[in-house]
Amino acid sequence: MRRTSALVTAGALVLLAGCQGGGDGGTAAAPTTVEATPASVEVSPADGATDVSPIVPLEISVTDGELTDVSVVDGAGAKVAGEVADPPGDPAVDVWTPEAPLEYGTSYTLTATAEGADDEPAEATTTFTTVTPDTLSTPSIGPLDGRTVGVGMPIRVWFEDPVADKAAVESHLRVTSSTPTDGVWNWFSDTEVHFRPSEYWPENTDVTLEADLYGVDFGDGVWGEKDRTIDFRIGERHVSIADAATHQMQVYDGDRLVQTFPISAGSPENPSYNGPHVVTEMNRHMVMDSSTYGVPVDSPDGYRTPVEYAVRLSNSGEFVHAAPWSVAQQGRENVSHGCINMSTENARWFFEFSQPGDVVEIRNSSAGTLRSPVYDWTIPWEQWQAGSALE
Repeated sequence: MRRTSALVTAGALVLLAGCQGGGDGGTAAAPTTVEATPASVEVSPADGATDVSPIVPLEISVTDGELTDVSVVDGAGAKVAGEVADPPGDPAVDVWTPEAPLEYGTSYTLTATAEGADDEPAEATTTFTTVTPDTLSTPSIGPLDGRTVGVGMPIRVWFEDPVADKAAVESHLRVTSSTPTDGVWNWFSDTEVHFRPSEYWPENTDVTLEADLYGVDFGDGVWGEKDRTIDFRIGERHVSIADAATHQMQVYDGDRLVQTFPISAGSPENPSYNGPHVVTEMNRHMVMDSSTYGVPVDSPDGYRTPVEYAVRLSNSGEFVHAAPWSVAQQGRENVSHGCINMSTENARWFFEFSQPGDVVEIRNSSAGTLRSPVYDWTIPWEQWQAGSALE
């Protein structure tokens, strides 16, 4: 609580007057008293306000007085616990903050009382109603809380309903990391936004995403349902270079080259996509099915083949996996349907070395640039920054 009034002052001025050479003596002037100014109180939101966000600041402004009491009750008269704070900014404005967030679709009454130098109380009251959303939205987030991922894994946030006010939502998605980065959000669509730095994440970094979306207006009647916090860790730096021209894959652990494997990439008829691929999935056993990316199994180019040690690189059917049937071509020519073929022994080593979020950069293929749900690192940095709603 803070006194904002000026102190009351009073004084008397005595004037002596006289004429030289005689006459009656001067007379003292009567004292003059300045009356104390009464306190005044203003509160917000305005009385009668509706469709108010439940996280809107409840502000109290006192003039010529000291705030002495603040109370908030809901529509049933039940007291709502909270406290008054003096936030940065205007020193004449206090903010009442609830212990638990106010609820949607609820009436509240805020009453603030102050006292001025005249010792008389002044009071202001406002009754307002929080918004009743048409739809409440809680996004899905990856990586999952507590996971360790590779240096190429972006933060991905998916919404069930289109986000009309992207800037409002993005401003409530806060990323912090133990090793600071220059990361920026990029909107892939009205329902999906990703975050990454300009370069791969620094290895051995702890990252936190605070998605404080409760009470945030997404637009078009959609509001945030709750806040979420996700903590994950960036592990060791694993970046591999798969060269379709030399038929070799170099595997790096940090800056150290630890393996060079002969490979067979996508054939001229089914070339692998160029660009940085992010590992998203690990499968000890898997059935490769061409129908998963649009090629019927019974077509001339279709297949349904069991494989081992399958490390998914994209949703376009690209994996690093064991292919004992192509060992003779590995290191010599490209014969796969787009995958990176290895011997069973080499594929096992790579599978055990890898983690989701690792990067495999495919180079010198005759195909175009990777287009997949995680093609973040193929987007130039300036173009990526332009995808932020806050730029």
